[in-house]
Order: sequence, then structure tokens, then C-alpha cells
Amino acid sequence: MPGALTAMLGAMNDDLHYLSLQEVAQRIRRRQASSEEVTQALLERITQLDRTLHSFLMVLPEAALAEARLADREIEAGRWRGPLHGVPLGIKDLLCMQGLPTTAGMPLLRDFRPAEDAAVVQRLRRAGAVLIGKLHLTEGATYEHHASFPRPVNPWSAAHHPGLSSSGAAIATAAGLCYGAIGSDTGGSIRVPCAANGVSGIKPTWGRVSRSGLLPLAESLDTVGSIARSVADAAAILQGIAGHDPDDPTSLADPVADYVTDSSAGARGLVMGIDWQLARDEVGAEVSAALENAVQVFGRLGVEVREVTLPDFDAIAEALRPMLLMEMAAAHARHFPQHAQQYGPGLRGMLEKARYGALEVVRSYQAKARFSGQLTAVLREIDFLMLPVMAEVTPTWEEFEVLTRHRASLSHRLFRFTTPLNAAGVPALSLPCGWTKSGLPLGMQLAARPLGESLLCRAGAAFQQAADFHLRRPPL
Repeated sequence: MPGALTAMLGAMNDDLHYLSLQEVAQRIRRRQASSEEVTQALLERITQLDRTLHSFLMVLPEAALAEARLADREIEAGRWRGPLHGVPLGIKDLLCMQGLPTTAGMPLLRDFRPAEDAAVVQRLRRAGAVLIGKLHLTEGATYEHHASFPRPVNPWSAAHHPGLSSSGAAIATAAGLCYGAIGSDTGGSIRVPCAANGVSGIKPTWGRVSRSGLLPLAESLDTVGSIARSVADAAAILQGIAGHDPDDPTSLADPVADYVTDSSAGARGLVMGIDWQLARDEVGAEVSAALENAVQVFGRLGVEVREVTLPDFDAIAEALRPMLLMEMAAAHARHFPQHAQQYGPGLRGMLEKARYGALEVVRSYQAKARFSGQLTAVLREIDFLMLPVMAEVTPTWEEFEVLTRHRASLSHRLFRFTTPLNAAGVPALSLPCGWTKSGLPLGMQLAARPLGESLLCRAGAAFQQAADFHLRRPPL
């Protein structure tokens, strides 16, 4: 590399890790930076910080640098593949990578080495992304981290919980260890970690992204999506992974929109719905104030705000329980109960409670279908819906330990507002919307009708053009 370019990179190296995904992609494309040097800088940052953050279960330095060098050669030859080319991304360790351990956060699966990549991983490779490592998650993508693995640390406050199963993906992204990551969301596992760590994430429409090669939790709810520091960057990742996959017959054949372009279209003329009973009366004061402020920001952007009444979120969350637990039991039937002693107490306890009869399960699926129809009817009258992610700031670890002993309290605190959107299969976007007095991030979510990801990208990116909550960085 020419000496001038090396000097320039050295001068900006302190901020390189916090550049946006799309800015880094353009610098690599224009050869103002090499993918190899960008990747090396992030690997050094991972070495420096992740010994305390524990966001990665496996770092892939040799493979990542080889992919970066290939990207540099291709770009130099004029074969630029798109906005992910040469950009380091992380993969939640629930997605298969050929020949590498894929644990789903379970010691039981430490020796599982899949024969091929998950469909999403294949698409990222075709897009030229650099896959820098596999990211930490809760055991089996549920709500507790297995004690055999180091507990991931919220970079804003080690005393506070880092969110649900995509915690490693959100931590690594927030800390500048990667420019974005792939997560999965069954009941809020992209959106809650994003809110807890001050980053943005998209849970797309169920079926918009292939689940082939994803170790399942509950197949009728599982959704693969993207996490980044901005909505526009999350949209760029989603662009690279969305679309029909013949290996996943549940994946949607509808054409994939241009989420990257849509993110720059602005929000003027869109109609936003909000249920004020939820936004004012059923959340904490700091969350409510942040949502009220966000409504004002959208109003200044030319968004029409309408009050709506949502179907009963608490009722559907409870009604889903038989379906969810029985689908979990099906996902773990190969290993449970014969290897129950290798499971952590949280996941083991959930599987032991999966003892529902056919009538209860059928009623659960029926409730899901009814709720989906009710929510979709509301969404037809607006362009997008605003909701809290959590009613309060993410709990402290001490509070979380108390909540785990009272399952209903845990559900109500962490995923009361997220799981119902999985039940309906609609797309949702989580993004920062404020800060507590103590400096912790607060998040909101936007939801749209099925295949309404473009509307969410428009609204979320416009909000982030007008408000800078997503630009604040953790005190590392």
C-alpha cells in the first residue's frame, strides 16, 4: 500500500471501527482503504476488547484475512460485488458455517461441524462480505446464557443485561468489533438486544430470509435478520440476505425491494400509528418520554400521526406458550431428554414444561392466526406502527436473575411488545430513540404490514437523519 494511504489510515484508525458500513464499503471500493487493513484493525480491536465483552464465541482471523485479500483483488480488478464487499460482519452462532463448530450457545453441540453453510452465509459470501467470527448467544436462542460459556457484557454498563439471544451480535456491533451482524428473532431476540445496546436491527417478514441452515428454536416464529449501528446499514445487510431459497420451502418468492435506495427516500407523507395506552400508560416514564419525543421528530419529518387501538398483546403472548414450547420440544427431540444433564437450567426447565395436549396446541395456533389477522387489519390503515421495545430500560443482572424465577414477569419485562409481532409474522425495526438519565440506551420499534420492510427502512433512516441517538458510542 502506498505510504500516503498508510499514513491516512493511521490517522483515522481511532475512528475506523465506528465508520458506517456503507462508508467503509465505499472507501474500500475506491481503494482509499483496503479490506485487509480494515479487517486487521477490527481483529486487533477484538483482541483488545472482547476479552472482557465476550461477544464472540469464535474469531476467524485467518479466514477473515483471506476473504479480505480476495475482496481487495476483486475490487482492484473492477469486480465490485456491492455494498457488503470487503466489509467485516459477524454471524450469530446459530447459523451453520461449513466445517466450523455451530453451537447455538450449547456445550452439547461444541463438536457439531456442519457440512455446508447456511443459506444466509452463502449469500454473504456471494456478496463478498468478510466473515470475521461467530457471535455469542443464549443457550438454544432462549433467554439464559449457558454457564459453560463466558457471559457477554453490555458495553454501556456491565451491571446491565445485554438482551436476549442475539446479544453477542448487538454487543459486537455496538462496540465497533464488526460493522454489522446476522441475528435471529423468535420472540424479540434481534430487537431487545438492539435496544439494550443502542444499535439498530431488522426482523423481516417471516419467510423473507431463508432459514435453511439455521438451528431452529420454534420454526413458525424463527426469523433471520440484520443488526447494524444504523438503519441504513441494517438495510444494506438485509438486501444481501433476503430472497427466495429453494432449500427453504417457507421462504417467500416475492421480489426483494431495494432497501438501500428506499432508506434514502425520506418519510414525508407516511402515516404512523401509535396506541397511546401502550406508549404512555404501560411503560416507564423515561420510555414514554422518549416515545413522545420520537413522535415529535416524525411529525417534523412530515409524517402523519394517527392513534390506533391494537389487539391484546398480553393475551397473545400467553396464548402462544403451548405452541412455542412444543415447537421447542420438536427442535430438541434429537438430544432431549436423553442428554438433559448437558442442558442449562433455563432451557432444560422450558423443555420439561413442554407437556401440552393436542387441544391446547391447536388453540394456540388458532389464537396466533386470529391475532395475525387483527394486527394486519390495523397495519393496512397506516404505513407503520410505533411501539416500545421494552417497557423499561434493560434490567440489571441482579434484576434479571429475579425475573428468571418468575417466568411471567420475565416475559412481561423483556418481550411483551416483541413476541406478538413474531406471532403475526410482520416486519419490525428496532432503533435507539433516547437515553436514560444514567446514560443507558432506550429503544423503540416500528412495525409494518407483511413485506413492508421498505417502509420501515424509509421511516427509520429518516428518523436517524433527524436525531442522532444512534451515533452515541459506549464508554469503552
